[in-house]
Amino acid sequence: MRARNAGALIALLAAAVGCEPKAPAQSPARAEAPQKAPPAAAAQPADPLGPKPELPKPEPFTPPAPVVLDGPNGIKVWLLERHALPIVAVSISVASGSADDPKGAAGLAHITADMLDEGAGQRSAVELSSAINDLGATLSVGARADGSVAALSVLKKNFDKAFSLLADVVARPRFEAKEWKRVSELWQNDLRKRGDDPTRVSALVSTAALYGPGTPYGHPVEGLLADAKSIGLPAVKAFYKAAWRPDRAVISVVGDITRDEVMQAIARDLGAWSGKGAPAGAAPADKGAPAAPAAAPAWKPPRLLLVDRPGAPQSVIAVVREGVTASDPRRPLLQLINTALGGSFTSRLNQNLREDHGWSYGAASAFSETKRPGVFVARASVVTEATGPALKEMLAELAKMADSGLTRDELAKVQAQDRADLVSAYETVNRTALRLGTLARLSLPETFDGAASQARQQATLAGLAELARAVDPKGATLVLVGPRQEILPQLQTIGLGEPEAWDVEGQPIQPKKAP
Repeated sequence: MRARNAGALIALLAAAVGCEPKAPAQSPARAEAPQKAPPAAAAQPADPLGPKPELPKPEPFTPPAPVVLDGPNGIKVWLLERHALPIVAVSISVASGSADDPKGAAGLAHITADMLDEGAGQRSAVELSSAINDLGATLSVGARADGSVAALSVLKKNFDKAFSLLADVVARPRFEAKEWKRVSELWQNDLRKRGDDPTRVSALVSTAALYGPGTPYGHPVEGLLADAKSIGLPAVKAFYKAAWRPDRAVISVVGDITRDEVMQAIARDLGAWSGKGAPAGAAPADKGAPAAPAAAPAWKPPRLLLVDRPGAPQSVIAVVREGVTASDPRRPLLQLINTALGGSFTSRLNQNLREDHGWSYGAASAFSETKRPGVFVARASVVTEATGPALKEMLAELAKMADSGLTRDELAKVQAQDRADLVSAYETVNRTALRLGTLARLSLPETFDGAASQARQQATLAGLAELARAVDPKGATLVLVGPRQEILPQLQTIGLGEPEAWDVEGQPIQPKKAP
Protein backbone atom coordinates (compact mmCIF):
# COMPACT_ATOMS: atom_id res chain seq x y z
CA MET A 1 0.00 0.00 0.00
CA ARG A 2 2.78 2.44 0.97
CA ALA A 3 4.69 1.69 -2.29
CA ARG A 4 1.57 2.30 -4.40
CA ASN A 5 0.95 5.67 -2.70
CA ALA A 6 4.56 6.73 -3.26
CA GLY A 7 4.30 5.86 -6.95
CA ALA A 8 1.15 7.91 -7.32
CA LEU A 9 2.79 10.90 -5.60
CA ILE A 10 5.80 10.75 -7.93
CA ALA A 11 3.48 10.68 -10.97
CA LEU A 12 1.62 13.80 -9.78
CA LEU A 13 4.85 15.73 -9.16
CA ALA A 14 6.20 14.78 -12.54
CA ALA A 15 3.02 15.98 -14.27
CA ALA A 16 3.27 19.33 -12.45
CA VAL A 17 6.77 20.01 -13.84
CA GLY A 18 6.00 18.69 -17.30
CA CYS A 19 7.90 15.41 -17.02
CA GLU A 20 6.49 11.99 -17.54
CA PRO A 21 8.00 9.24 -15.34
CA LYS A 22 8.41 5.72 -16.49
CA ALA A 23 5.39 3.63 -15.66
CA PRO A 24 6.26 0.88 -13.20
CA ALA A 25 6.25 -2.57 -14.66
CA GLN A 26 3.03 -4.40 -14.14
CA SER A 27 2.59 -8.05 -13.79
CA PRO A 28 0.68 -9.84 -16.50
CA ALA A 29 -2.09 -10.49 -14.10
CA ARG A 30 -2.63 -6.81 -13.46
CA ALA A 31 -2.23 -5.54 -17.12
CA GLU A 32 -4.97 -3.14 -18.22
CA ALA A 33 -7.59 -4.44 -20.55
CA PRO A 34 -7.30 -3.15 -24.16
CA GLN A 35 -9.37 -0.02 -24.89
CA LYS A 36 -12.44 -0.40 -27.00
CA ALA A 37 -12.39 1.05 -30.52
CA PRO A 38 -14.52 4.18 -30.92
CA PRO A 39 -17.94 3.49 -32.32
CA ALA A 40 -18.27 3.78 -36.10
CA ALA A 41 -19.79 6.99 -37.40
CA ALA A 42 -23.44 6.74 -38.07
CA ALA A 43 -24.30 6.25 -41.73
CA GLN A 44 -25.53 9.41 -43.49
CA PRO A 45 -29.20 9.28 -44.33
CA ALA A 46 -30.00 8.86 -47.99
CA ASP A 47 -30.72 12.07 -49.94
CA PRO A 48 -34.51 12.17 -50.30
CA LEU A 49 -34.03 13.78 -53.74
CA GLY A 50 -31.94 10.90 -54.93
CA PRO A 51 -28.40 10.91 -56.40
CA LYS A 52 -27.10 14.09 -58.02
CA PRO A 53 -27.88 13.94 -61.74
CA GLU A 54 -25.07 13.97 -64.29
CA LEU A 55 -25.73 16.80 -66.73
CA PRO A 56 -25.17 16.00 -70.39
CA LYS A 57 -22.86 18.18 -72.44
CA PRO A 58 -24.93 21.06 -73.87
CA GLU A 59 -25.59 20.94 -77.58
CA PRO A 60 -23.91 23.61 -79.72
CA PHE A 61 -26.16 26.65 -80.11
CA THR A 62 -27.00 27.53 -83.69
CA PRO A 63 -28.43 31.04 -83.96
CA PRO A 64 -31.43 31.40 -86.26
CA ALA A 65 -30.50 32.70 -89.70
CA PRO A 66 -32.43 35.64 -91.16
CA VAL A 67 -34.34 35.57 -94.40
CA VAL A 68 -32.49 37.56 -97.08
CA LEU A 69 -34.66 39.79 -99.26
CA ASP A 70 -34.07 42.31 -102.06
CA GLY A 71 -35.25 45.85 -101.43
CA PRO A 72 -35.49 48.86 -103.75
CA ASN A 73 -32.41 50.47 -105.33
CA GLY A 74 -30.08 47.61 -104.45
CA ILE A 75 -30.87 47.45 -100.71
CA LYS A 76 -30.39 44.05 -99.07
CA VAL A 77 -32.77 43.16 -96.24
CA TRP A 78 -32.05 40.58 -93.52
CA LEU A 79 -35.27 39.73 -91.64
CA LEU A 80 -35.54 37.62 -88.50
CA GLU A 81 -39.06 37.43 -87.06
CA ARG A 82 -39.43 37.11 -83.27
CA HIS A 83 -42.94 37.58 -81.96
CA ALA A 84 -42.41 36.86 -78.25
CA LEU A 85 -42.23 40.57 -77.32
CA PRO A 86 -43.70 43.64 -79.06
CA ILE A 87 -40.28 45.11 -79.90
CA VAL A 88 -38.54 45.74 -83.23
CA ALA A 89 -34.85 46.51 -83.74
CA VAL A 90 -33.34 47.77 -86.99
CA SER A 91 -29.71 48.12 -88.06
CA ILE A 92 -28.75 49.82 -91.34
CA SER A 93 -25.13 49.09 -92.25
CA VAL A 94 -23.11 50.56 -95.10
CA ALA A 95 -19.74 49.21 -96.15
CA SER A 96 -17.78 52.43 -95.62
CA GLY A 97 -15.92 53.28 -92.44
CA SER A 98 -12.75 54.85 -91.15
CA ALA A 99 -10.63 52.54 -93.31
CA ASP A 100 -12.03 54.54 -96.24
CA ASP A 101 -11.01 57.92 -94.82
CA PRO A 102 -9.07 59.86 -97.47
CA LYS A 103 -5.44 60.69 -96.81
CA GLY A 104 -5.20 63.70 -94.54
CA ALA A 105 -8.84 63.34 -93.43
CA ALA A 106 -8.69 60.78 -90.62
CA GLY A 107 -12.05 60.76 -88.86
CA LEU A 108 -14.14 61.79 -91.87
CA ALA A 109 -16.33 58.67 -91.73
CA HIS A 110 -16.81 59.21 -88.00
CA ILE A 111 -17.87 62.84 -88.19
CA THR A 112 -20.09 62.16 -91.23
CA ALA A 113 -22.03 59.55 -89.27
CA ASP A 114 -22.15 61.92 -86.30
CA MET A 115 -23.84 64.59 -88.44
CA LEU A 116 -26.63 62.37 -89.81
CA ASP A 117 -28.96 62.78 -86.82
CA GLU A 118 -28.25 66.50 -86.37
CA GLY A 119 -31.38 67.40 -88.33
CA ALA A 120 -32.99 65.26 -91.05
CA GLY A 121 -36.00 65.49 -93.35
CA GLN A 122 -38.34 68.25 -92.19
CA ARG A 123 -36.99 68.30 -88.63
CA SER A 124 -34.17 70.23 -87.02
CA ALA A 125 -31.74 68.52 -84.65
CA VAL A 126 -33.89 69.38 -81.61
CA GLU A 127 -37.15 68.43 -83.34
CA LEU A 128 -35.71 65.10 -84.46
CA SER A 129 -34.48 64.28 -80.97
CA SER A 130 -37.86 65.19 -79.46
CA ALA A 131 -39.74 63.07 -82.01
CA ILE A 132 -37.61 60.04 -81.18
CA ASN A 133 -38.10 60.54 -77.44
CA ASP A 134 -41.88 60.96 -77.86
CA LEU A 135 -42.03 57.50 -79.43
CA GLY A 136 -39.99 55.90 -76.65
CA ALA A 137 -37.44 54.88 -79.26
CA THR A 138 -33.65 54.89 -79.30
CA LEU A 139 -31.69 55.88 -82.40
CA SER A 140 -27.93 55.97 -82.80
CA VAL A 141 -25.46 56.46 -85.65
CA GLY A 142 -21.74 55.71 -85.70
CA ALA A 143 -18.75 54.62 -87.75
CA ARG A 144 -16.51 51.60 -87.35
CA ALA A 145 -13.27 50.64 -89.08
CA ASP A 146 -14.96 48.75 -91.93
CA GLY A 147 -18.39 50.34 -92.07
CA SER A 148 -20.96 52.65 -90.57
CA VAL A 149 -24.27 51.86 -88.90
CA ALA A 150 -27.56 53.49 -87.93
CA ALA A 151 -29.58 51.58 -85.32
CA LEU A 152 -33.17 51.86 -84.08
CA SER A 153 -35.11 50.14 -81.29
CA VAL A 154 -38.83 50.76 -80.76
CA LEU A 155 -42.10 49.21 -79.62
CA LYS A 156 -44.04 47.50 -82.39
CA LYS A 157 -46.96 49.95 -82.17
CA ASN A 158 -44.61 52.86 -82.96
CA PHE A 159 -42.54 51.13 -85.63
CA ASP A 160 -43.90 52.94 -88.69
CA LYS A 161 -43.33 56.43 -87.26
CA ALA A 162 -39.91 55.55 -85.86
CA PHE A 163 -38.73 53.89 -89.08
CA SER A 164 -39.68 57.04 -90.99
CA LEU A 165 -37.38 59.01 -88.69
CA LEU A 166 -34.57 56.50 -89.21
CA ALA A 167 -35.08 56.72 -92.97
CA ASP A 168 -34.80 60.52 -92.80
CA VAL A 169 -31.53 60.23 -90.88
CA VAL A 170 -30.02 57.80 -93.39
CA ALA A 171 -31.41 59.15 -96.66
CA ARG A 172 -32.23 62.82 -96.00
CA PRO A 173 -29.75 64.42 -93.54
CA ARG A 174 -29.80 68.22 -93.55
CA PHE A 175 -26.10 69.01 -92.86
CA GLU A 176 -26.85 72.51 -91.62
CA ALA A 177 -23.90 74.87 -91.16
CA LYS A 178 -24.91 75.91 -87.63
CA GLU A 179 -25.07 72.29 -86.49
CA TRP A 180 -21.76 71.55 -88.18
CA LYS A 181 -20.03 74.31 -86.24
CA ARG A 182 -21.27 72.91 -82.92
CA VAL A 183 -20.62 69.24 -83.73
CA SER A 184 -17.17 69.94 -85.17
CA GLU A 185 -16.12 71.90 -82.09
CA LEU A 186 -17.31 69.11 -79.79
CA TRP A 187 -15.43 66.58 -81.92
CA GLN A 188 -12.17 68.50 -81.76
CA ASN A 189 -12.54 69.03 -78.02
CA ASP A 190 -12.95 65.29 -77.54
CA LEU A 191 -9.81 64.63 -79.57
CA ARG A 192 -7.89 67.10 -77.40
CA LYS A 193 -9.12 65.38 -74.23
CA ARG A 194 -8.18 61.96 -75.60
CA GLY A 195 -4.54 62.61 -74.75
CA ASP A 196 -5.50 62.62 -71.05
CA ASP A 197 -6.86 59.06 -71.25
CA PRO A 198 -3.94 56.61 -71.20
CA THR A 199 -6.06 53.68 -72.36
CA ARG A 200 -7.25 55.56 -75.47
CA VAL A 201 -3.71 56.72 -76.11
CA SER A 202 -2.45 53.14 -75.84
CA ALA A 203 -5.02 51.92 -78.37
CA LEU A 204 -4.22 54.76 -80.78
CA VAL A 205 -0.45 54.33 -80.58
CA SER A 206 -0.69 50.53 -80.80
CA THR A 207 -2.42 50.53 -84.19
CA ALA A 208 -0.30 53.41 -85.50
CA ALA A 209 2.87 51.53 -84.59
CA LEU A 210 1.67 48.22 -86.02
CA TYR A 211 0.25 49.41 -89.35
CA GLY A 212 2.25 52.54 -90.05
CA PRO A 213 1.20 55.98 -91.35
CA GLY A 214 -1.29 56.45 -94.17
CA THR A 215 -2.84 52.99 -93.89
CA PRO A 216 -6.53 52.06 -93.51
CA TYR A 217 -6.16 50.92 -89.89
CA GLY A 218 -3.25 53.18 -88.97
CA HIS A 219 -5.46 55.83 -87.37
CA PRO A 220 -8.33 55.63 -84.85
CA VAL A 221 -11.94 55.64 -86.01
CA GLU A 222 -12.58 59.01 -84.37
CA GLY A 223 -9.67 60.54 -86.30
CA LEU A 224 -6.67 62.72 -85.54
CA LEU A 225 -6.74 66.25 -84.23
CA ALA A 226 -4.53 67.68 -86.97
CA ASP A 227 -6.83 66.29 -89.67
CA ALA A 228 -10.03 67.28 -87.85
CA LYS A 229 -9.00 70.93 -87.96
CA SER A 230 -8.89 70.84 -91.76
CA ILE A 231 -12.11 68.88 -92.43
CA GLY A 232 -15.03 71.06 -93.51
CA LEU A 233 -18.71 70.52 -94.19
CA PRO A 234 -18.22 70.12 -97.99
CA ALA A 235 -15.96 67.11 -97.34
CA VAL A 236 -18.63 65.60 -95.08
CA LYS A 237 -21.31 66.00 -97.73
CA ALA A 238 -19.09 64.45 -100.40
CA PHE A 239 -18.23 61.46 -98.21
CA TYR A 240 -21.89 60.94 -97.37
CA LYS A 241 -22.90 60.83 -101.03
CA ALA A 242 -20.16 58.34 -101.81
CA ALA A 243 -20.62 56.07 -98.79
CA TRP A 244 -24.25 56.16 -97.64
CA ARG A 245 -25.90 54.66 -100.71
CA PRO A 246 -28.68 52.08 -100.97
CA ASP A 247 -26.59 49.75 -103.13
CA ARG A 248 -24.04 49.60 -100.30
CA ALA A 249 -26.60 49.09 -97.52
CA VAL A 250 -27.90 46.06 -95.62
CA ILE A 251 -30.97 46.58 -93.42
CA SER A 252 -31.24 44.03 -90.60
CA VAL A 253 -34.67 43.84 -88.95
CA VAL A 254 -35.36 41.66 -85.90
CA GLY A 255 -38.47 41.38 -83.78
CA ASP A 256 -42.25 41.42 -83.79
CA ILE A 257 -42.81 42.24 -87.45
CA THR A 258 -43.67 40.45 -90.68
CA ARG A 259 -42.08 40.40 -94.10
CA ASP A 260 -44.89 42.45 -95.64
CA GLU A 261 -44.69 45.11 -92.92
CA VAL A 262 -40.94 45.49 -93.36
CA MET A 263 -40.98 45.69 -97.14
CA GLN A 264 -43.87 48.18 -97.12
CA ALA A 265 -42.00 50.45 -94.70
CA ILE A 266 -38.81 50.30 -96.76
CA ALA A 267 -40.67 51.02 -100.02
CA ARG A 268 -42.55 53.91 -98.41
CA ASP A 269 -39.64 55.63 -96.66
CA LEU A 270 -36.56 54.56 -98.63
CA GLY A 271 -37.97 53.99 -102.10
CA ALA A 272 -36.56 57.34 -103.26
CA TRP A 273 -33.14 56.81 -101.65
CA SER A 274 -30.64 56.86 -104.50
CA GLY A 275 -26.91 56.70 -104.96
CA LYS A 276 -27.01 59.15 -107.84
CA GLY A 277 -25.04 62.33 -107.46
CA ALA A 278 -21.99 60.79 -105.79
CA PRO A 279 -18.79 62.63 -106.81
CA ALA A 280 -16.85 60.85 -109.50
CA GLY A 281 -13.99 58.83 -108.05
CA ALA A 282 -15.11 59.56 -104.50
CA ALA A 283 -16.79 56.24 -103.79
CA PRO A 284 -14.92 53.88 -101.48
CA ALA A 285 -13.99 50.47 -102.83
CA ASP A 286 -17.06 48.38 -103.65
CA LYS A 287 -17.81 45.16 -101.84
CA GLY A 288 -15.81 42.34 -103.39
CA ALA A 289 -13.06 44.60 -104.73
CA PRO A 290 -9.50 43.87 -103.64
CA ALA A 291 -8.85 45.52 -100.29
CA ALA A 292 -5.89 47.80 -99.75
CA PRO A 293 -3.19 46.23 -97.59
CA ALA A 294 -3.62 46.80 -93.88
CA ALA A 295 0.01 47.79 -93.27
CA ALA A 296 2.35 50.02 -95.24
CA PRO A 297 4.57 47.86 -97.52
CA ALA A 298 7.86 49.27 -96.24
CA TRP A 299 6.77 49.81 -92.63
CA LYS A 300 8.64 47.95 -89.89
CA PRO A 301 6.90 48.21 -86.50
CA PRO A 302 9.17 49.28 -83.64
CA ARG A 303 9.94 46.78 -80.88
CA LEU A 304 9.53 49.07 -77.88
CA LEU A 305 7.97 52.51 -77.58
CA LEU A 306 6.82 54.75 -74.76
CA VAL A 307 4.44 57.68 -74.41
CA ASP A 308 5.56 59.77 -71.47
CA ARG A 309 3.01 60.77 -68.78
CA PRO A 310 5.11 62.36 -66.03
CA GLY A 311 3.92 61.61 -62.52
CA ALA A 312 1.22 59.14 -63.54
CA PRO A 313 0.40 56.63 -60.76
CA GLN A 314 -0.42 53.95 -63.33
CA SER A 315 1.09 52.73 -66.59
CA VAL A 316 -0.69 51.07 -69.48
CA ILE A 317 1.27 48.16 -70.93
CA ALA A 318 0.39 46.52 -74.25
CA VAL A 319 1.81 43.76 -76.44
CA VAL A 320 0.69 44.16 -80.05
CA ARG A 321 1.18 42.00 -83.12
CA GLU A 322 -0.56 41.22 -86.40
CA GLY A 323 -3.88 39.37 -86.29
CA VAL A 324 -6.12 37.81 -88.93
CA THR A 325 -9.11 38.80 -91.03
CA ALA A 326 -12.64 38.26 -89.78
CA SER A 327 -13.21 35.73 -92.57
CA ASP A 328 -10.04 33.72 -91.84
CA PRO A 329 -11.09 30.14 -90.99
CA ARG A 330 -8.57 30.16 -88.13
CA ARG A 331 -10.21 33.07 -86.33
CA PRO A 332 -13.01 31.10 -84.57
CA LEU A 333 -10.38 28.81 -83.04
CA LEU A 334 -8.13 31.74 -82.15
CA GLN A 335 -11.05 33.10 -80.14
CA LEU A 336 -10.89 30.01 -77.93
CA ILE A 337 -7.18 30.54 -77.36
CA ASN A 338 -7.79 34.18 -76.52
CA THR A 339 -10.61 33.38 -74.08
CA ALA A 340 -8.21 31.26 -72.02
CA LEU A 341 -5.41 33.80 -72.35
CA GLY A 342 -7.16 37.11 -71.72
CA GLY A 343 -10.78 36.96 -72.79
CA SER A 344 -12.46 36.23 -69.46
CA PHE A 345 -12.13 37.08 -65.77
CA THR A 346 -10.56 33.68 -65.04
CA SER A 347 -8.11 33.98 -67.95
CA ARG A 348 -4.39 33.56 -67.40
CA LEU A 349 -3.49 37.23 -67.80
CA ASN A 350 -6.14 38.48 -65.40
CA GLN A 351 -5.41 35.82 -62.80
CA ASN A 352 -1.71 36.60 -62.93
CA LEU A 353 -1.66 40.40 -62.91
CA ARG A 354 -4.80 41.01 -60.82
CA GLU A 355 -5.44 38.04 -58.59
CA ASP A 356 -1.92 36.72 -57.96
CA HIS A 357 0.09 39.95 -57.86
CA GLY A 358 -2.46 42.71 -57.28
CA TRP A 359 -0.83 45.01 -59.84
CA SER A 360 -3.94 45.70 -61.91
CA TYR A 361 -7.71 45.94 -61.76
CA GLY A 362 -7.87 43.83 -64.91
CA ALA A 363 -5.83 42.47 -67.82
CA ALA A 364 -7.28 41.37 -71.15
CA SER A 365 -6.45 40.41 -74.72
CA ALA A 366 -8.35 40.26 -78.01
CA PHE A 367 -8.20 39.60 -81.74
CA SER A 368 -9.86 42.42 -83.68
CA GLU A 369 -12.71 41.62 -86.08
CA THR A 370 -11.90 43.37 -89.35
CA LYS A 371 -12.04 42.82 -93.11
CA ARG A 372 -8.31 43.22 -93.59
CA PRO A 373 -5.71 41.53 -91.37
CA GLY A 374 -6.38 42.92 -87.93
CA VAL A 375 -4.50 43.09 -84.66
CA PHE A 376 -3.90 40.95 -81.61
CA VAL A 377 -3.35 42.95 -78.43
CA ALA A 378 -2.85 42.14 -74.74
CA ARG A 379 -3.27 45.17 -72.49
CA ALA A 380 -3.43 46.10 -68.80
CA SER A 381 -3.26 49.17 -66.58
CA VAL A 382 -0.82 48.53 -63.73
CA VAL A 383 0.64 50.47 -60.82
CA THR A 384 3.66 52.41 -62.04
CA GLU A 385 6.16 50.77 -59.70
CA ALA A 386 5.24 47.34 -61.15
CA THR A 387 5.43 48.31 -64.83
CA GLY A 388 8.53 46.24 -65.55
CA PRO A 389 7.55 43.14 -63.55
CA ALA A 390 4.01 43.22 -64.97
CA LEU A 391 5.30 43.46 -68.54
CA LYS A 392 7.65 40.55 -67.85
CA GLU A 393 4.76 38.44 -66.54
CA MET A 394 2.58 39.35 -69.51
CA LEU A 395 5.28 38.34 -71.98
CA ALA A 396 5.80 35.09 -70.06
CA GLU A 397 2.09 34.23 -70.20
CA LEU A 398 1.99 34.90 -73.95
CA ALA A 399 5.10 32.80 -74.55
CA LYS A 400 3.72 29.96 -72.43
CA MET A 401 0.47 29.91 -74.39
CA ALA A 402 2.34 30.06 -77.70
CA ASP A 403 4.57 27.14 -76.70
CA SER A 404 2.09 24.84 -74.95
CA GLY A 405 -1.44 25.85 -75.91
CA LEU A 406 -4.46 25.19 -73.70
CA THR A 407 -4.90 22.59 -70.99
CA ARG A 408 -7.74 20.07 -71.16
CA ASP A 409 -9.62 21.87 -68.39
CA GLU A 410 -9.20 25.22 -70.17
CA LEU A 411 -10.57 23.79 -73.41
CA ALA A 412 -13.72 22.54 -71.67
CA LYS A 413 -14.18 25.91 -69.96
CA VAL A 414 -13.72 28.08 -73.05
CA GLN A 415 -16.00 25.90 -75.15
CA ALA A 416 -18.71 26.26 -72.50
CA GLN A 417 -18.16 30.02 -72.44
CA ASP A 418 -18.25 30.18 -76.24
CA ARG A 419 -21.73 28.73 -76.25
CA ALA A 420 -22.88 31.08 -73.49
CA ASP A 421 -21.43 34.12 -75.27
CA LEU A 422 -23.16 33.20 -78.52
CA VAL A 423 -26.49 32.74 -76.75
CA SER A 424 -26.01 36.16 -75.14
CA ALA A 425 -25.24 37.80 -78.50
CA TYR A 426 -28.59 36.60 -79.87
CA GLU A 427 -30.56 36.85 -76.65
CA THR A 428 -32.41 40.11 -77.36
CA VAL A 429 -33.72 41.67 -80.55
CA ASN A 430 -31.37 44.64 -80.13
CA ARG A 431 -28.25 42.51 -79.78
CA THR A 432 -29.33 40.29 -82.64
CA ALA A 433 -29.91 43.21 -85.00
CA LEU A 434 -26.54 44.74 -84.12
CA ARG A 435 -24.76 41.41 -84.58
CA LEU A 436 -26.38 40.87 -87.98
CA GLY A 437 -25.36 44.41 -88.89
CA THR A 438 -21.77 43.58 -87.94
CA LEU A 439 -21.79 40.48 -90.16
CA ALA A 440 -23.13 42.55 -93.03
CA ARG A 441 -20.56 45.29 -92.45
CA LEU A 442 -17.74 42.71 -92.60
CA SER A 443 -19.18 41.06 -95.74
CA LEU A 444 -19.71 37.81 -93.82
CA PRO A 445 -22.68 35.52 -94.57
CA GLU A 446 -25.73 35.65 -92.34
CA THR A 447 -25.02 32.05 -91.24
CA PHE A 448 -21.43 32.80 -90.20
CA ASP A 449 -21.85 32.67 -86.41
CA GLY A 450 -23.45 29.23 -86.42
CA ALA A 451 -20.66 27.74 -88.53
CA ALA A 452 -17.98 29.46 -86.45
CA SER A 453 -19.43 28.14 -83.19
CA GLN A 454 -19.61 24.63 -84.59
CA ALA A 455 -15.90 24.84 -85.47
CA ARG A 456 -15.07 26.00 -81.93
CA GLN A 457 -17.11 23.23 -80.32
CA GLN A 458 -15.25 20.63 -82.41
CA ALA A 459 -11.79 22.05 -81.64
CA THR A 460 -9.06 19.77 -80.29
CA LEU A 461 -6.09 20.47 -78.04
CA ALA A 462 -3.66 19.47 -80.78
CA GLY A 463 -5.28 21.76 -83.33
CA LEU A 464 -5.32 24.71 -80.95
CA ALA A 465 -1.69 24.11 -79.98
CA GLU A 466 -0.68 24.58 -83.62
CA LEU A 467 -2.55 27.89 -83.80
CA ALA A 468 -1.32 29.25 -80.47
CA ARG A 469 1.76 30.70 -82.19
CA ALA A 470 -0.50 33.57 -83.18
CA VAL A 471 0.04 35.06 -79.70
CA ASP A 472 3.81 34.59 -79.62
CA PRO A 473 5.34 37.83 -78.24
CA LYS A 474 8.56 37.38 -80.22
CA GLY A 475 8.65 40.19 -82.73
CA ALA A 476 5.62 41.91 -81.19
CA THR A 477 5.54 45.63 -80.47
CA LEU A 478 5.57 46.66 -76.81
CA VAL A 479 3.67 49.89 -76.09
CA LEU A 480 3.98 51.67 -72.75
CA VAL A 481 2.08 54.75 -71.61
CA GLY A 482 3.34 56.10 -68.31
CA PRO A 483 6.04 58.13 -66.53
CA ARG A 484 9.29 57.66 -68.44
CA GLN A 485 11.56 58.48 -65.49
CA GLU A 486 10.07 55.72 -63.33
CA ILE A 487 9.71 53.17 -66.13
CA LEU A 488 13.17 53.24 -67.73
CA PRO A 489 15.06 51.59 -64.82
CA GLN A 490 12.42 48.85 -64.68
CA LEU A 491 12.84 48.12 -68.39
CA GLN A 492 16.58 47.75 -67.93
CA THR A 493 16.00 45.33 -65.05
CA ILE A 494 13.98 42.98 -67.25
CA GLY A 495 16.46 43.20 -70.13
CA LEU A 496 14.71 45.60 -72.49
CA GLY A 497 16.49 48.45 -74.20
CA GLU A 498 15.76 52.12 -74.68
CA PRO A 499 12.19 52.72 -75.94
CA GLU A 500 11.31 55.02 -78.81
CA ALA A 501 9.45 58.14 -77.73
CA TRP A 502 5.99 58.71 -79.30
CA ASP A 503 3.34 61.34 -78.68
CA VAL A 504 -0.35 60.98 -77.79
CA GLU A 505 -1.38 61.31 -81.47
CA GLY A 506 0.64 58.27 -82.53
CA GLN A 507 3.61 60.11 -84.00
CA PRO A 508 7.29 59.33 -83.28
CA ILE A 509 9.09 62.13 -81.44
CA GLN A 510 12.31 62.93 -83.22
CA PRO A 511 15.29 63.31 -80.87
CA LYS A 512 16.62 66.82 -80.58
CA LYS A 513 19.81 67.40 -82.49
CA ALA A 514 22.81 68.51 -80.54
CA PRO A 515 23.78 72.12 -81.23
